[in-house]
Amino acid sequence: MTKALNRLERLLEWLMTLALATMVTLVFGNVVLRYAFNTGFAAAEEVSRLMFVWLVFLGAVLALRQQTHLGVDMLQARLPAPLRRLCAIVSHLLMLYALWLFLQGSWNQTQIGLHTFSTVLGFPMALFSAAGLLSATAMLGLVAGNLFRLMLRPADAHIPGTPGEHCGQDL
Repeated sequence: MTKALNRLERLLEWLMTLALATMVTLVFGNVVLRYAFNTGFAAAEEVSRLMFVWLVFLGAVLALRQQTHLGVDMLQARLPAPLRRLCAIVSHLLMLYALWLFLQGSWNQTQIGLHTFSTVLGFPMALFSAAGLLSATAMLGLVAGNLFRLMLRPADAHIPGTPGEHCGQDL
């Protein structure tokens, strides 16, 4: 299971790299065309906006997988282990609820977007909200998986505030 998740993580990184490279190429090319030749590529803005939305949502999934989202765990770090675990369970339940709401909203927006089209290229606007659908689904799976590990008490569950657990560099 971990091997499959690692492969999906690599795929996300490559997709994000591709989206960023596409954005940079289109925006830079459009700037050069506008200033040097007094013309432009009309679809560059639409494609760049779409790539940016996907880049952000894929990045959010990747950050959750790597446990690098910003968080303040000063209070949790001062709690004894059983209370720290309880706080983690409650926060995971709240995250699952918020992600469920996000999934429902993304689904509704995707259905609406199937009948609305972009101005220049004419692609369905559902491509924007589909990024939310995919990320909400992936994040639901990641949070539910960690909650499951928390409930069974194995050592591999992520509990914020655990002593000796640092995501970044020490300042």
